[in-house]
Amino acid sequence: MKNSRWLSLIVLCTGFLLIVVDMTIVNVALPSIQKDLGFSQSGLAWVVNAYLIAFGGLLLLAGRVGDLAGRKRVYLAGLVIFTAASVLCGLSFAQPMLIAARFVQGVGGAVSSAVILAMIVTLFPEPLERAKAFGIFSFVASAGAAVGLIAGGLITQAVSWHWIFFVNLPIGVATALVSAKLLAADKGLGIGQGADVLGAVMVTAALMLGVYTIVQTSDFGLVSMRTGVLGAVALGLLGAFVVRQARGRKPILPLRLFRSRSVTGANLVQGLMSTAFLGFFFLGSLDLERVQGYGPMAIGLAFLPVAVVMALFSVRFSAQLIARFGPTAVLVAGQAVALVALAAIAAGPAHSDYFVHLLVPMALLGLGGGLSFPALTMIAMADVSPEDAGLASGLLNTTGEVGGAFGLAVLATIAGGRTLDMVNQGADLTVALSDGYHLAWMVCAGLLVLTLAAVVVLLRGKTAEQNLAVEGPCVECEAAA
Repeated sequence: MKNSRWLSLIVLCTGFLLIVVDMTIVNVALPSIQKDLGFSQSGLAWVVNAYLIAFGGLLLLAGRVGDLAGRKRVYLAGLVIFTAASVLCGLSFAQPMLIAARFVQGVGGAVSSAVILAMIVTLFPEPLERAKAFGIFSFVASAGAAVGLIAGGLITQAVSWHWIFFVNLPIGVATALVSAKLLAADKGLGIGQGADVLGAVMVTAALMLGVYTIVQTSDFGLVSMRTGVLGAVALGLLGAFVVRQARGRKPILPLRLFRSRSVTGANLVQGLMSTAFLGFFFLGSLDLERVQGYGPMAIGLAFLPVAVVMALFSVRFSAQLIARFGPTAVLVAGQAVALVALAAIAAGPAHSDYFVHLLVPMALLGLGGGLSFPALTMIAMADVSPEDAGLASGLLNTTGEVGGAFGLAVLATIAGGRTLDMVNQGADLTVALSDGYHLAWMVCAGLLVLTLAAVVVLLRGKTAEQNLAVEGPCVECEAAA
């Protein structure tokens, strides 16, 4: 029984690996995609945002459908959608086609990912085993990031960016076949219980419109009439969604979840941290290509220390540190390390020597992520009842993806605005680009200051480390028995 649980974990992690590899491959290939299809910098963000908005907007609905129709069935359906959309991405020859295909790819990613954390929580109810499982999950995510960085650079440089999407076809097919055979089937509660489809449509429309409005401020201005109207519509849709969740009989996001300080604080930290990490990778790939003059393969290798160190600490040390010091202390340490790394990169010179200015901060950023994300997941799930585990895990994923999407839109706009101001003042284009990227990275560092404050205010007191202290000895007693 124990071996089958860990085998199921490996299968689930493999499915998530497919999604992570795709995201990092895309980051490395962004400069090549921009050149080939003629994207502007703000438009290029939609190659990432189209995926993130569909992913984040549908995670809650997908998680609910998994509870009703059976999580294995939903997981397999998501893999099929994701794999088919990947082929369409590879075939894209124009901006609208690629963005639309990325949106569908995000739908598939949401459908499959929404049930993974919930299945892990169900498989591993004991806190210490769950910490190890989350560490392995984070390791797979980090290893996938490393594979994507190397594969993305190699494929883009050797063939073309189109093929970074085609590699998902054999991986997706193989993963679906193995999952169909090995994962235990579950019936779910029954589709007759209902799912708030209208609520999912409302929140997805609000998020898409909000990100679009932010991205377009670089062309129309932050205080223009157009920006104000679109922003008001987006906020109105989001407000209507909240009202629907408060009054509906079967809400997709019951507001009672936010009564827990652990849930509220962890999701706030997740959104801010995702913005900082995603913003660094997105703008960092552009800086390495347009300012430092790196090719696709060199870009992938440059980011490799982040993924390798993050993977090492996620699987080897994070569970032990969480068990010894508690997830809150580990989270604070991870955030502090990541803050130092981002501040060092932001304060670096325009033309950096990689081994002098970037290698150590890259490794420190990986260390910060390797400590932070497993601990944050433990905190988010600590005060959640078993019947709400799927919902809470979907919410955590949603916060990360949506926060990252909004944050990326803001950071890309900040960087673009600073670059334009510098060019208008007569600065060289390369210097102007670098100044914009460094300003955005300093904002990323500032976001981590906010996450540290959020931990102090919202996550102090009774959190997951107390649960570990209470329940941990029981695990040892069972093992001894």
